[in-house]
Amino acid sequence: MSKKMYLGLDLGTSGLKGVVIDDKGNVVAQESSSLTVNSPHATWSEQDPLSWWQACIDVIEQLQQRLDLSKLKALGLSGQMHGATLLDAQGEVLRPCILWNDGRSQAQCDALMAECPELLARSGNLAMPGFTAPKIRWVQENEPDIFAQLAFVLLPKDYLAYRLTGSMSTDCSDAAGTLWLNPQTRQWDDVLLAATGLTQANMPRVYEGCEPVGVLSQEAAQALGLPQLLLVAGGGDNAAGAVGMGVTNPGQGFISLGTSGVYFTVSESHKANPQNTVHAFCHALPNRWHQMGVTLSAANSLSWFAKLVDKSVPELLDALEDLEIQRTSVVFLPYLSGERTPHNDPLANGQFIGLSNSTSTGSMTLAILEGVAFSLLDCQNALLSAGSSVDELSLIGGGARSAMWRQIIANVLNKRLIYRDGGDVGPGLGAARLALLGEQQSQGKSLEFLIADHCSMPDVLEVHEPESSTQAYYHDKYALYQSLYQATKSVNSKLSLLLAL
Repeated sequence: MSKKMYLGLDLGTSGLKGVVIDDKGNVVAQESSSLTVNSPHATWSEQDPLSWWQACIDVIEQLQQRLDLSKLKALGLSGQMHGATLLDAQGEVLRPCILWNDGRSQAQCDALMAECPELLARSGNLAMPGFTAPKIRWVQENEPDIFAQLAFVLLPKDYLAYRLTGSMSTDCSDAAGTLWLNPQTRQWDDVLLAATGLTQANMPRVYEGCEPVGVLSQEAAQALGLPQLLLVAGGGDNAAGAVGMGVTNPGQGFISLGTSGVYFTVSESHKANPQNTVHAFCHALPNRWHQMGVTLSAANSLSWFAKLVDKSVPELLDALEDLEIQRTSVVFLPYLSGERTPHNDPLANGQFIGLSNSTSTGSMTLAILEGVAFSLLDCQNALLSAGSSVDELSLIGGGARSAMWRQIIANVLNKRLIYRDGGDVGPGLGAARLALLGEQQSQGKSLEFLIADHCSMPDVLEVHEPESSTQAYYHDKYALYQSLYQATKSVNSKLSLLLAL
């Protein structure tokens, strides 16, 4: 085995994954620890930051049982974006982190858009409840005692970086999702910060994803049983996933089927297109940017249904393949957490339409797979209107393990989909690659040479071509899917008022 290894830690919503690679970029081990999400009120989604640190300890312990971690040379981080982790002046957590899929701050989004007319030009993005800035505005208005103690705001993965090194840091890909960063300058913007009552003193220093931010403190190294490794800034989960899949150059793209669903394309410059609810952020590598369409409940839709019917996700998928159902009259709208692209509607609800006495679990499972694929087609259309198009897409995320789902998505998008080795650990692999780049660059090697050498696309496991025989079915069903959201939009608003009574 190589004398050098690199660790990527990916802090997701449902769990933390650790991925170890050697100096050739080969994955040599991976482990994970699960996390839970709390929803104390409708549209709320929170997580305890202290559970992230415990998950980090658990994953390192699991990896130590398989590998000699004294060979590790550097560590990189990837993480769920947008979460608001609030710390006081002593670095203590003030409240549970408000997560990316939390929908409570729509009123604050409206206020920010009205009060800060420069927001679109400076951030390149609409104010949405998922982003970090409106969450802080909500805390300021609804939890003034907490806001009065607020000294620092960190993104989830950056809280781990703080626990690892004792210093406050972030990277520009993750920071771009806060609404406080100007993606063109790749630094914090004073005007955007002031709109939520903050200054640069409240923010961590911004680095490029492969830049070293420090080394593990003696205390953290001792707690984890690791050497005092170099830590690089890392990236937001999608940008890190792109690095893991070798999606680093303009014209390349991928789809992520994680808890949420992401349609990601690389651009050579910052191409803002907020009117189409397209996210325009920095990439985790220098001099690169990306555009994204985001659907908030992708693999989560399937996990939710599996729990509801007391089955596992593999059981649902295996049963569906055994039944060989290819079409269903049931339509599913996957808006269990509201929706971003293209609706920007935190009150959108998940719905099954077309149920009858003869509807089977298999038919409902298939409707979920189709519904998520349709939401990704919404993203594709939004990106196309923003001038972003790719001929083929790599596929990553836990949901990508289903060959049936991959084929449905290829058919719905009418695009070639490529499932690659390591697709289920893309962000963790990308974080490990960023660690390798940072450590090697510190030895004086050219970054662009290192990117070309170590950020290639992984081996192809399966290619899915769109099937022409299905095009008419999916074309007509997608039109029905779109019309059903519009037809039920006013009902969703009334339901939210009913719950508030």
